Amino acid sequence: MNVAQVLPSRSVKDQVSAAEWQARVDLAACYRLVAMHGWDDLIFTHISAKVPGTEDFLINPFGLMFHEITASSLVKIDQAGNKLMDSPYEINPAGYTIHSAVHEVRHDVACVLHTHTAAGVAVSAQKQGILPISQQSIFVLSSLAYHPYEGVALNHEEKARLQADLGDSSFLMLNNHGLLTCSSSIADAFLMMFTFQRACEIQVLAQTGGAELIPIGGQILAGARAMIAGVTKSTQGMGGALAWPALLRKLDKQDPSYKE
Repeated sequence: MNVAQVLPSRSVKDQVSAAEWQARVDLAACYRLVAMHGWDDLIFTHISAKVPGTEDFLINPFGLMFHEITASSLVKIDQAGNKLMDSPYEINPAGYTIHSAVHEVRHDVACVLHTHTAAGVAVSAQKQGILPISQQSIFVLSSLAYHPYEGVALNHEEKARLQADLGDSSFLMLNNHGLLTCSSSIADAFLMMFTFQRACEIQVLAQTGGAELIPIGGQILAGARAMIAGVTKSTQGMGGALAWPALLRKLDKQDPSYKE
């Protein structure tokens, strides 16, 4: 398939509900922001978002770079992976396995974000995982789970094991593979990934220094959720709604075509 020949030429805005269109715009923005921060992996990895009021979800067209994705190019699929609107694109089968596994059982989750960054994969290959050595790490550790590597996620039998390992956590480290966040909003899933990624970067840098690391005490770790609520003025999520408008302003200055 020549992707250059199948980039959407017109908006699907008039074919979907207002709620779905807003979800499409926000998800396309999330893809662009991931690319802006350098967390993309060519055409690989994926972010999904529920179509509001349904069990269907939106995911990236397999073959487009993250900086190319628009609201109209996103592919809408059902839980079985069937395309629900005409699209010249297919979806990443590994992406379907991982994202459908989460959406299938976590009805509180609107967005699932998965990355393969160098720092994320590096820490996912460490036996101890995330270490309590930074402020960022304590927020991650407040709701972190791990899932062992089973190869490229093409085996649908893995879904049940991934679901069991994730449980009700918001952060999932896929060992030897990468990072995943899930939340009730696209904004929160992005901010959680920002925090997760930064915790991994700090850990790798701290380990490179070779000095003895100072662990954060258990009492502070136990109070991490309360600290998050205090900073964000919210008892739910990571405060993504506070940062999201500013992130969109930054994105709009660079390239507002994600809204198309």
